[in-house]
Amino acid sequence: MANSAQSKKRARQAVARQDVNKARRSRIRTFLRKVEEALASGSQEAAAAALKAAQPEVMRGVTKGVLHKNTVARKISRLNHRVKSLGAQATA
Repeated sequence: MANSAQSKKRARQAVARQDVNKARRSRIRTFLRKVEEALASGSQEAAAAALKAAQPEVMRGVTKGVLHKNTVARKISRLNHRVKSLGAQATA
C-alpha cells in the first residue's frame, strides 16, 4: 500500500494510464478485427481499405507505448501479405 504522498499520486497515475492504455488497446483490436472480417469475406477492396484504416491506429499504439514496434511491424506485414494474396487468388 502506498504510504507517502508521492507514492499515492503515482498509484493514482498508474490507474489512470491503465484505463487509457486499455481503451487504446481495445480500439486497436477492433481495427484489426475489422481487417480479419474483411479478409474472411473475400473482398480484397474491403480488406485493403480496412488495413489502410488500421495502420495509423496500430502505429499510434507504438508511439504511445502500448505495443512494441516490432510486434506492430510483424502484424502489419502479415496482414498486408494476406490482403495481397487475396488479390492473387481472385485473379487466378
